[in-house]
Amino acid sequence: MYQKQKLEKQYMMPEFIRNNNIVQHLKKYFGKNYMFFFMSIMATQIVQCFFYSISAPLETLQIEGDFNFRDIHHVARDFGNRYHFHPIALLHPKSTYDIAKTVRHVFEMGTSSEVTVAARGCGHALQGQSQAHRGIVVDMGSLGSQYPIQVHVDGEFSYVDVHGGELWINILEECLKFGLTPKSWTDYLHLSVGGTLSNAGISGQAFLHGPQISNVHKLEVVTGRGEVFNCSQNQNAELFHSVLGGLGQFGIITKARISLQPAPTMVKWIRVLYSDFTTFVRDQEHLISSKTTFDYVEGFVIINRTGLLNNWRTSFNPQDPVQASQFTSDGKTLFCLEMAKYINHNEVGVADKEIKHLLSQLSYISSTLFIAEVPYVKFLDRVHESEIKLRSKGLWEVPHPWLNLLIPKSSIHKFSEKVFGNILKDTSNGPILIYPVHKSKWDNRTSVVTPEEDVFYLVAFLTSAIPSSTGTNCLDHILSQNERILEFCKAANLGVKQYLPHYSTQKEWKTHFGPKWQVFTQMKATYDPLAILAPGQRIFKKSMPFL
Repeated sequence: MYQKQKLEKQYMMPEFIRNNNIVQHLKKYFGKNYMFFFMSIMATQIVQCFFYSISAPLETLQIEGDFNFRDIHHVARDFGNRYHFHPIALLHPKSTYDIAKTVRHVFEMGTSSEVTVAARGCGHALQGQSQAHRGIVVDMGSLGSQYPIQVHVDGEFSYVDVHGGELWINILEECLKFGLTPKSWTDYLHLSVGGTLSNAGISGQAFLHGPQISNVHKLEVVTGRGEVFNCSQNQNAELFHSVLGGLGQFGIITKARISLQPAPTMVKWIRVLYSDFTTFVRDQEHLISSKTTFDYVEGFVIINRTGLLNNWRTSFNPQDPVQASQFTSDGKTLFCLEMAKYINHNEVGVADKEIKHLLSQLSYISSTLFIAEVPYVKFLDRVHESEIKLRSKGLWEVPHPWLNLLIPKSSIHKFSEKVFGNILKDTSNGPILIYPVHKSKWDNRTSVVTPEEDVFYLVAFLTSAIPSSTGTNCLDHILSQNERILEFCKAANLGVKQYLPHYSTQKEWKTHFGPKWQVFTQMKATYDPLAILAPGQRIFKKSMPFL
């Protein structure tokens, strides 16, 4: 009896509960378990008190936008669809200063508060990187009403000013009105500017122009102290380079100035197949190193796919229909080289001759040459067409346990032999991309980490896990497969780096960043000393010192 009285006192039952004999009723109906029931009530009260302690001060902040404290469960989801961390509030900013005031408010709460802030564009993160458990999520798309896209035409110095939540597809459509286009892309365009610039932003143009972070002139950034900085190569350069590829750790990108070039009207889109990996990568490396080449070079790994070329016929025309119809892909490991040449309507004849010359230098399987001529927008937005089809089948909002690796040229054959020839048995659960880029096109002053070789490959396992499926399409199998690949890379000392990295411990992050770790932590201490920003990256914890 004494222990129960002591426990009741310890949890400080409110006076009105004791006076109204609620405890006695709990004892009567729940017996010995009444205390557990009572503790659950108290836990709920504590959560509600925490919610009020955060929401009440936020409601008094003088901002142009507004906070939402209800119906915000959707921001606890992302494209990866595996992690779900629920925030306490969702900010819909109407200006940069709405974001700055909010972050400043959290900063002034000090180390006694666990509240963090995460910027969210389209929620296309894979492991909860844009989420903030019991924190504040910033809806970056809300900036659009005040910050429209502004294209500045100035010959080779043309650029576009956009807000951090703007989508690349919208930027493309607006720039095309002026006959201009950004130089470097991602394969999927329905992503936010701030999101891709916080990672790198790469596609088949990266060998020529570098990633998207290599094509930015200027940024506006809100730091973890709630301060607003304009930064560029010549102004606050240290912050500028750190934020690019910085995984959101030093500031929220609220505006960006992006380099433009003249836009083509059409694209010659070409696919060919190889059965020999050595020949395949030799031709890829030849194309990215030639002075005269294509405007886009990527590749795919295809394992045990039935009717591959027949599927291509829906979008491409075979150069030799008879030979193409006789080619079988069943049970084979094949490598697709995908290329694109940008053209204008008055250049078709010249472009065809140039393409013929470039193809004559390659050693692909002759019967597998497929070519399509499509509008520039259709080519760049090609993945969105796949999205529409998958959504109609309920196969878009499923878990996406993607694995993206940057592999040194010297290790790519060893990687291929083990992974494509052993670990993987088929590619039915999603495409595998593989293509080389030049390190010289990546600015080493940015925070992004790449292998220490002049040429390295992106290998991206873009898998989807089908709910309630078994075998190779189930989530557990794919995660186990990813782990086997990572374990092999580590054991074989291949010098691999993760792109869109995800680690569980700070020790792993330190290994990932290598020589850049010291600068990374110094910049964190300078611009986000309380570790408020981007908690979903799991690099720093707000309650843990990082120096």
